[in-house]
Amino acid sequence: MLTFYYHPLSPIARRVWLALLEKQIPHEPVLVDLKARENLQPDYLAILDYLEVQFPQPALSQSTPQGIARMKMVQLVIANELMPKLPQLVFLADESSPGDIATLQHVQTVFTFLSEQLGEADYFGGDRLALADITAGAALPLIRRLGVDLQNYPRLDTWCDRVAARPAWQQTEPTTTDLQAWKRWITAMVKRRQRQLSKTGTA
Repeated sequence: MLTFYYHPLSPIARRVWLALLEKQIPHEPVLVDLKARENLQPDYLAILDYLEVQFPQPALSQSTPQGIARMKMVQLVIANELMPKLPQLVFLADESSPGDIATLQHVQTVFTFLSEQLGEADYFGGDRLALADITAGAALPLIRRLGVDLQNYPRLDTWCDRVAARPAWQQTEPTTTDLQAWKRWITAMVKRRQRQLSKTGTA
């Protein structure tokens, strides 16, 4: 049986959790302490591609070169362009401030890209759930809970509702109490980083 190291508020861990549930792979969950940075240990670094190769059914990958390329592109944009902005989005939501315009504009650009990739399909994988949906679906519902509006992206907003209604998402949805505790931790982390930058004169 696989051992799954996770924290309920980690979008990266949630990707793996969702894939395990969607594939119905037996696993033993082990809760890690984000404050102790246990999530950075090598055993935690499971990857979706590994699960897809080891447990090919039900398939969450695409079957054509074009589909695979599009799936990878969506995953990379989520990982490299959206996830690095998450701490700042948490900070802005927690501080109830007007927001960092550059951060919000960057996120809106990502939303535009994702809407274009989704098109008229139900999922990024077309008519069925794919790894791109897993990766995006671990982040976007959480970002929406932070108060970031998707109404200007109706297809993306509808997709978000669609994946959030799936049993795997329902099972892994963070509670309001957990979400508030996580937001306080992220906000404190951002403030600490800002103080460090201020002291070094690089802010």
